[in-house]
Amino acid sequence: MVPEAVKILVAGGFGVGKTTLVASVSEIPPLSTEELLTEASTGIDDLVGIEGKTTTTVALDFGRITISPRLVLYLFGTPGQDRFWFMWDELARGAIGAIVLIDTRRLDTSFAAIDFFERREVPFIVAVNNFDGSHHYEPEEIRSALAISEGVPIVNADARERDSSKLALIRLIEHAMTKLPEAAPA
Repeated sequence: MVPEAVKILVAGGFGVGKTTLVASVSEIPPLSTEELLTEASTGIDDLVGIEGKTTTTVALDFGRITISPRLVLYLFGTPGQDRFWFMWDELARGAIGAIVLIDTRRLDTSFAAIDFFERREVPFIVAVNNFDGSHHYEPEEIRSALAISEGVPIVNADARERDSSKLALIRLIEHAMTKLPEAAPA
């Protein structure tokens, strides 16, 4: 039997932890298209708040989680830099939903990803990545700051921790299941 494949995106702005989240939960060594930041990105990539960042995803990240012999999750991490956003439409095709990872130190990097999934009516949750030294905000404060509708779940996560990342994935799947069209009566 060939397992059912479920596609999930891990999205968000530049440097929010997408590659880290995919790597923390993947059962296989994740495919990563990380490249070194170069002088060419000076003045283009905003490193405020993430000054130690030395690499960036230039295409996608890919990981896999086998849930059962019948179900496999395929995780696709999106590139965060604006100049690679042309890939998002293709990556989103066929996805059941997305985790929009945010960094409360740089909320402004979150708006474009949230808008992307809202416009396409792709179910998503917001996962607040708990960076060391970042201020803790209540979900309703984040909802208000990012103008997120009441129907979108907001969870706390630490992309470095497997169990925390798994809980975000579970919450996304639960949320996406509520958005499935009702089966037509027989």
